[in-house]
Amino acid sequence: MDALTRAWLALLVFSGLTAAASTLVGGGADTRITGIVVLVLALLKSRLILSRYLGLADAPAWRRGFNLSLTLFGLLLLGLYLFPTL
Repeated sequence: MDALTRAWLALLVFSGLTAAASTLVGGGADTRITGIVVLVLALLKSRLILSRYLGLADAPAWRRGFNLSLTLFGLLLLGLYLFPTL
């Protein structure tokens, strides 16, 4: 199985996990934990797309830069989500 097919399958699994996490909110799960799970899955999906579909797996320096930017942005979003009044 080639790298793009594995990446597509991983994206499919991550999307299914996101959908499952969002349906748990209606079942009484803590919305903060669900939000954290959704943000982490979004970060994983974006890193996978950049690495495999845009070819950054072949350019490690660029991939590190994008991963750092995405992680910092994800942490900013997480902070704004968890502490909206600060």
